[in-house]
Amino acid sequence: MSLPPWVAHFGLEKTPFGKSIAPGDLFARPAHVEAVARINFCVAESALGVIVGDVGAGKTVSVRAAVSVLDPTRHQVIYIANPAFGTRGLYVTIVRALGAEPRYLKAELMAQATDLLAAEEDERHRRVVMICDEAHLLEPAQLEELRLLTNAQMDSASSFAGILVGQPTLSRQLRMGTFAALDQRIATRFAVKAMDIGESAAYLRHHLALAGRQEPLFADDAIARLHRVANGLPRMLNNAAIAAMIAAATDGKDLIDDACAKKAAAELTRD
Repeated sequence: MSLPPWVAHFGLEKTPFGKSIAPGDLFARPAHVEAVARINFCVAESALGVIVGDVGAGKTVSVRAAVSVLDPTRHQVIYIANPAFGTRGLYVTIVRALGAEPRYLKAELMAQATDLLAAEEDERHRRVVMICDEAHLLEPAQLEELRLLTNAQMDSASSFAGILVGQPTLSRQLRMGTFAALDQRIATRFAVKAMDIGESAAYLRHHLALAGRQEPLFADDAIARLHRVANGLPRMLNNAAIAAMIAAATDGKDLIDDACAKKAAAELTRD
């Protein structure tokens, strides 16, 4: 497969800053390492955890890194990409993920999901790890159903590990008195912050190295501008870096200077 002209221009082996990166190659900044550690704790203890952060901060990347090392013979991962499916949808997702056909009546469906979760732990000796992405979209009724699931064994134990991943509004929502019973069950919570300028520079170097380049490519002032326009968010920095590289290649430059970064910034901030 041929490389895009701007990639070939810099002598790279593959396109940098893409999504298809192996979990082991992810940039392990402190916030990422901490988020993975919190997720690992939840898995080990069958606990409920909350990971929040702005859009593009790297929440899902951290989850992917944590899940990638789980032993599939000992863990059953249920990943919910979008919880906008009502209260019944939560139980249907669990039942189908555990290999059964959902029952029609909701009361029976709830009991079915609870029984299947318990059976995974007690009979198959596999821990269910339920990950709900975009959890800030969960409706109040769904959060209450989640509390009921965690209360299946009268607080003596939980039949699954749960990770709620969402934007910062999720934390504020859970702190509301209405959800006090669920909030008290959260064993750990962590906010993935944006990168500082040093982390952004290291992030750019890391991804260029994965693409086959060890020598510096971005000038310091270009890095500073790209960091500012991306607000330190990895996903936005990816887009900004690619835009700057395309601008540099178009101008026939071998290094990305502030003029190229300025063009990228104008492109990304254009209304």
